[in-house]
Amino acid sequence: MTTPARPRSRRRGLLPLAVAVAAAGTTAALLVPVSSAAPLPAGAAGRVAAAAGADLPFTSVEAEDARSEGSAVGPDLTQGTVASESSGRRAVKLAAGQSITFTAPVAANALTVAYSVPDGTSGSLDVSVGGESTGASLALTSKYSYVDTPWIVGSKTHHLLDSARVLLGQDVAAGDEVTLTASAEVTVDVADFEKVAPPAARPAGSVSVVDKGADPSGKADSTQAFREAIAAAKGGVVWIPEGDFTVGSSLSGVENVTLRGAGSWYSVVHSSSFVNQSSSAGDAHLADFAVIGEVTERNDSSPDNFVNGSLGPGSSVSGMWVQHLKVGLWLTGNNDDLVVEDNRIVDTTADGLNLNGSAKGVRVRDNFLRNNGDDALAMWSLNATNSDSVFASNTVSQPNLANGIAIYGGRDITVKDNLVSDTNALGSGIAISNQKFADPFFPLAGTITVSGNTLVRTGALNPNWGHPMGALRVDAYDSDIEATVDITDTTATDSPYGVFEFVSGGGTGKAVRNVTVDGARIDGAGTVVVQAETPGEARVSGVTASGVGAAGVYNCPFPTGAGAFTVTDAGGNSGWDSTWEDCGTWPEPK
Repeated sequence: MTTPARPRSRRRGLLPLAVAVAAAGTTAALLVPVSSAAPLPAGAAGRVAAAAGADLPFTSVEAEDARSEGSAVGPDLTQGTVASESSGRRAVKLAAGQSITFTAPVAANALTVAYSVPDGTSGSLDVSVGGESTGASLALTSKYSYVDTPWIVGSKTHHLLDSARVLLGQDVAAGDEVTLTASAEVTVDVADFEKVAPPAARPAGSVSVVDKGADPSGKADSTQAFREAIAAAKGGVVWIPEGDFTVGSSLSGVENVTLRGAGSWYSVVHSSSFVNQSSSAGDAHLADFAVIGEVTERNDSSPDNFVNGSLGPGSSVSGMWVQHLKVGLWLTGNNDDLVVEDNRIVDTTADGLNLNGSAKGVRVRDNFLRNNGDDALAMWSLNATNSDSVFASNTVSQPNLANGIAIYGGRDITVKDNLVSDTNALGSGIAISNQKFADPFFPLAGTITVSGNTLVRTGALNPNWGHPMGALRVDAYDSDIEATVDITDTTATDSPYGVFEFVSGGGTGKAVRNVTVDGARIDGAGTVVVQAETPGEARVSGVTASGVGAAGVYNCPFPTGAGAFTVTDAGGNSGWDSTWEDCGTWPEPK
């Protein structure tokens, strides 16, 4: 089943933006205190989440924190620049022959570097430790970067970074100096230091793809060998040993079987469409190998995905490294009770993972996603309702066109304890939305729980709207939000613009109702804490803020006459009691 074309226009309808903003001034509602509000629980004011995000096997060091012969790049929020897509919005540019030296934060024997090279070029970073060459080198290329999506309104050439990894062939101690020397111009963003365990042993009774004729050198296509191993191992394990395997055609019939590798640094499958099946009996398990594709553009009519379609009920995906695909997992059909955990999904030209309807009881947890070209994690209730599903304890970094985490419709969904950073263009850190894109769509229903999430430098200027999207957006894009939306224990740090945004992105004034914001710590907001742009109401308590750029509240619903938005002060709030008075202008970030 191919990935359907998915429109990405966020354009507000009806009026040009300048007219819309001016007309909104008469509908602004003030922050309304509630004297009869029940007292907050002890410690609720300013309450924040514990450490959010995935438990990662590596430790990252930003290039700007290393010693370098190069030049600083950024900070910058301008769409389509290397700095704006970089971690921390900053990086370091090296000319040929220049070097950058990191102090290893932990013991390591492997290194991954996120970087950018000029379009049409390649190069390398040679690795030395303590001044001695390791013989290891990171291969650099622009092949998978510089993606154009002209059908997405407001997009520019993007996806400017990529990542390369290498086993060093020796141990590095914490505190050792690790130097990368460039053979050609390169901008270095971040380095990940990792201690990779030895390769796992072959499970007893497993069917090896090599025994079925697979070529571990990658020179010959091993698709048929993989198919025969899957058929022979039903009810058991297909073993993918150390090696580089080419799988040039998609696999199907993946059910009642486990595909397991020796580890994602050792067992590598080169495939641009690995599993493609519209249905499965389930009990399919993919674990501990890498799938690396050759996808260099985004074609929404082609299933250029690690998994496309259904793995079936009771399945799992764990310990995978997924890179250079269009989408990591584009899931349709029956994926009930699926578990996706401890994976790395990086450098995709579109989504990292999308639950595209009829998913029940799915758990997506402890994954790392970086440099995804659309929503890193999404649930989209098209054709059927996603329900009782959870995104928990994931780390999302640098989605370069759309949101970090997006929930488009669905019933009783939880987004909990995630860390999202550095969104860029057309998206928020987290979006809770009734934007349907296509029909039949099932809007938000039941209770949507958004709890314990940390948002760092999230929210971005929407070029279609001409103004920014907040770090956490509740969006009645195509229909009123009638679900209960509970947002608790949020940490927002260095938000470029606003933090909590309530909007009807289609520009038709659909209402956002039944929202509770309880417990948040805001440390730096470029414009406002609350950005209300549509009718409705939200009850807010225990939100403390510092470093707010313009005002506490921007409250200018659109269109004229659509109705007011009421922000109910339920107690325990501090640091954001002012209101932006001029609905004819947008606050400039500070």
